[in-house]
Amino acid sequence: MRQSKTFIPTLRETPSDADLKSHQLLLRAGYIRQNTSGVYSYLPLAKKMLTKIESIIREEMDAIGGSEVLMPSLQQAELWQETGRWYTYGPELMRLNDRHGREFALGPTHEEVITSLLRDEIKSYKKLPLTLYQIQTKFRDEKRPRFGLLRGREFIMKDAYSFHDTKESLDATYEDMKQAYTNIFTRLGLNFRAVIADSGAIGGKDTHEFMVLSEVGEDTIAYSDSSDFAANIEMAEVNVAYPEPEGEELTVEKVDTPDVKTIEDVAAFLDVRPEDCIKTLVFIVDDEPVVVLSRGDHEINDIKVKHALDASIVEMATPEQVKDATGTEIGSLGPVKLPTGLKVIADHAVRNMRNAVTGANEDGRHYRNVNPERDFSVDSYEDLRFIKEGDPSPDGNGTIRFAKGIEVGHIFKLGTTYSEPMEGNFLDNNGRQQPYIMGCYGIGVSRLMSAMAEQFNDDDGLKWPKDLAPADIHLIPVNMKDDDQRELAEEMYGLLSSYRYNVLFDDRPERPGVKFADADLIGLPIRLTVGKKAAEGIVEVKFRATGETAEWKKEELTDKLRSFFG
Repeated sequence: MRQSKTFIPTLRETPSDADLKSHQLLLRAGYIRQNTSGVYSYLPLAKKMLTKIESIIREEMDAIGGSEVLMPSLQQAELWQETGRWYTYGPELMRLNDRHGREFALGPTHEEVITSLLRDEIKSYKKLPLTLYQIQTKFRDEKRPRFGLLRGREFIMKDAYSFHDTKESLDATYEDMKQAYTNIFTRLGLNFRAVIADSGAIGGKDTHEFMVLSEVGEDTIAYSDSSDFAANIEMAEVNVAYPEPEGEELTVEKVDTPDVKTIEDVAAFLDVRPEDCIKTLVFIVDDEPVVVLSRGDHEINDIKVKHALDASIVEMATPEQVKDATGTEIGSLGPVKLPTGLKVIADHAVRNMRNAVTGANEDGRHYRNVNPERDFSVDSYEDLRFIKEGDPSPDGNGTIRFAKGIEVGHIFKLGTTYSEPMEGNFLDNNGRQQPYIMGCYGIGVSRLMSAMAEQFNDDDGLKWPKDLAPADIHLIPVNMKDDDQRELAEEMYGLLSSYRYNVLFDDRPERPGVKFADADLIGLPIRLTVGKKAAEGIVEVKFRATGETAEWKKEELTDKLRSFFG
């Protein structure tokens, strides 16, 4: 393609509202433009890259028996009401009404639509399992769209859905999909890990995220330094083999702690360690208050609280809600002599505490020498805290380390989360009606391009892998007014195109410095410069990945390029 005939609006200056390197470079190199907050246009170079990414995804989906479909973005409210998500999904669901007042949503995902489609068509176990996928624009009204394509309100996604008659069948497809995702991200050249994750608003139980390791990632990954264990920090289990408490149980003592509210302040005031204190929090769990206890140096994970109580909604109680539930102000709250009937759960570490410090449920007073079960009771002990760097790995191998990651894929075992409320049923081999057992599997396609840009760049611009770049070769005549340069460049453009190389021919009447700066920004694997040795049939070659340069004669050009591209 001739650069003068395509649309690549490069920028010299870095946009002030672009924080991440990937966002800055995709804007500066003319790949994307923002239309409004969280909404982008994909310009010609970006569209070519997206096509290549989508092609790899399709190949791997088809290889495991997936069939591509295309479902509507506009989804009627009635389907979401069948599952209850119309009421629970939250403000991220973009809702609208047609001229007749009927309610619709712009699809952020398609579980309801695909289930409604199959329940009308698939009635027998003989037609299962079945995996369908699509690549389509999705919509989510993010509260704070940011980081360019990494968190937008309109984005491109590959979503797949599988339907099964047995859990064993779902397990097999889940593993196939996990391997397919591994293949996809490996082919894209990404440094990634598959991690145990939370299903969030999608539902279901077993789930893995695929994280591209990056310092700018919004998610924290907990991984073992000696095994393949990896999990999103929200879901990382804690090794609960705490040491048995030592020493005798002492007599409870109430002490004054004026103007002391936080664990750190209490520990300093009473000259104890934070891990010798019991932290007492109140959560509102499905509209009911629940007291949650942890060791003072640990942080409660509300997602683990949600799973432990099999709850739908878990939120930290407000100061007013804490006072209503316990009769006590925040800062002096403790588990001793709480109101009767108030549910209390505790992290496993609390069970092994001895002579702990805790709030006395009186403003400005605390207890010393409090012991679990002797001085207060707990309804159940659970894994409720965030794992910490340096903790032993849950699998017993090695120590936990942290890394940042960008989520680019997510796979779920949904079970019957959608099929049961939507009456998506089939007849099993005994003639009995059963709900479909489902899985769903997503890849953020546009997000992938941004994650790749975070990984493949330097100070001068993007550095795309040769199999994924929007074009193979950047052909640059230094001076289009020079007859020798123009003629050799045109000859090479025709020759390379005939060999099916995708060539970006910079035929613009721009200064050499502008052309070279744009070439570095755009990041194609090879730059061929036709300059002062054009009359001798010699061009300069620059390899974008390494910065190495060489001179090639036009007669050897095709052989050397064949060797490079393989």
